[in-house]
Formats: sequence, C-alpha cells, structure tokens
Amino acid sequence: MKLWLELHTRFNGSNNGKLFLSMNEAAEILGLGKATVQRAFEDLQDKGFLVLEQEGNWYHRRAHEWRLTTKTTQTRSGKKAATNNWRFWQPEKTKRGSGTDPSASSVVPFENPKTPHGSKLEPVRPVFRRSFGSESEH
Repeated sequence: MKLWLELHTRFNGSNNGKLFLSMNEAAEILGLGKATVQRAFEDLQDKGFLVLEQEGNWYHRRAHEWRLTTKTTQTRSGKKAATNNWRFWQPEKTKRGSGTDPSASSVVPFENPKTPHGSKLEPVRPVFRRSFGSESEH
C-alpha cells in the first residue's frame, strides 16, 4: 500500500507511464527493506495495478518507468484511457484438505484426546530458556 501511494504522489496528471521510482529509492523513502519493496512491486504488477513501461539501468543511474493502470496516459496522439487491469485479477484457488474429502482441514480439537487405558493426561509445562548475553558471568 505504501508503494502504491508513493507512486500516486508522483503522478501529476500527465506523466503516467513515466513515473520514476527505483527499488532502492522506494526502500529508503518508505522505510522498508529492499526485498519487501521488490515483493510489493511484483505484487502490484501481478494484480494489475502497475505496469513496467521501461526497465531502468543501474550503470546509467536511471530508475524504472512505471504506469498506473488506474490513471489515463498522455501520448503524442492524445489521452489514452486507464486500462484498469486490476479488474481482471483473481486470487489463485488453493486446495484445502484431501482431494477425496472437501470438508477435511487441519483443525485443533476442542478437547484433549482420551487415552484408551484411562490414565490421566498431564498438561504440558512451559520450558524456561536461559537468555545468554544479557548478564555477564564471572
């Protein structure tokens, strides 16, 4: 969402398709990690909100050029309507449970299982771990 909003702030009404924003600049401005920004760019493209118009070039210090699909694009022959590619995106269908039983899913039972011999179950005791490095030992 942060990346999407940042790209919108760079849109001035006539520069769609020429919105410059590199991964490094986005990471710095938005206070996110580079891997997070890269995933955000990919996600926005996959869902049809963003299109890469021109790939950037590290050696020529040129950022990627982006187009927002929700905005009109100014071309030499006039304005081109927004493509709104996001309208065609559909989430991937994921399989749940086994293929034979559609109602099967991994659900934690409400009660502890009963043992066949009637022995009493004991609750699990927490394990306390000692933290190292917080106190100096002599």
